[in-house]
Amino acid sequence: MFSKFGYFARETATSLRRNLLMTIAGVLTVTVSLFLFGGVLLLSTMVDHGVARWQGDVDMQIYMQPDATDSQIEDIRLALDQLTQGDLAGVASFTFLDKPAAFEEFKELFANQPQFISSLSDPEKLPTSFKIVPKGAAFTEELRLSFEGRPGILRVLTPDSSVRFLIKLRSNVRLLFFAIAAVLLASSLFLIVNTIRLAIFARRREIQVMKLVGATNWFIRIPFMLEGLVEGALGALLAFFGIIGLQKVLASQVADANDLFSAFYVTTGDALSIGWSVLALGAVIGMVGSAIGLRRFLEV
Repeated sequence: MFSKFGYFARETATSLRRNLLMTIAGVLTVTVSLFLFGGVLLLSTMVDHGVARWQGDVDMQIYMQPDATDSQIEDIRLALDQLTQGDLAGVASFTFLDKPAAFEEFKELFANQPQFISSLSDPEKLPTSFKIVPKGAAFTEELRLSFEGRPGILRVLTPDSSVRFLIKLRSNVRLLFFAIAAVLLASSLFLIVNTIRLAIFARRREIQVMKLVGATNWFIRIPFMLEGLVEGALGALLAFFGIIGLQKVLASQVADANDLFSAFYVTTGDALSIGWSVLALGAVIGMVGSAIGLRRFLEV
């Protein structure tokens, strides 16, 4: 048995060396396509964490008109105060941000863009606002409808609209990149198929002799199947390390960001889970490619 394994390993290595350029092209195409596929899953997981946190800790913000009068602001404050009282009230708590407080929040949100902050140096240009924490996500839409359109209110911003936009954007981006990854995976499969066919064609006389002396199709087929498996697995392994590196970059970027993006994170466990899936997919691509390449020359 060990002698057969040694034979299969030698034949696989020989075949890979004979078609070195095709092998490298196939491995790199698998790497790029699987890295793109895994990267999209990683970014999607990152957004999923953020969306889950927003949905679990819902808040909303009422922006007043920059020229809203004190009486209009006070009316909104009294209305919110009433909504905090009683078991059926929908507001858990609220905070009023005057113009200086709004400017401080603005500077925190755009701390990484000093040129943007310098373009708005006057706090009076910013609207005052109320930050509201509803008692549950179910109250968010009800509160938005009850305050939208009142005198002095510029806009009622809810996380529901932000989350919907983010989910829609994520879905569209995922579809785009998955389509690109699918094209690249098809290209890598095509390269592996051609590599296997070239290897079989180069050894066609040897294969004929082996069949004449009684070698089975499976005995002939195994080295070529291993060749496709090696190409797919090696490309997937490179993509695996690329995904781990991407997770480190994303984690460091989130760590340096402000609180607005603190909910968006991706863990090493997430990267490893996606990485193992990528490795399995790479092996499958290699095996399928070799199987397709073999069908033309050897009877199944």
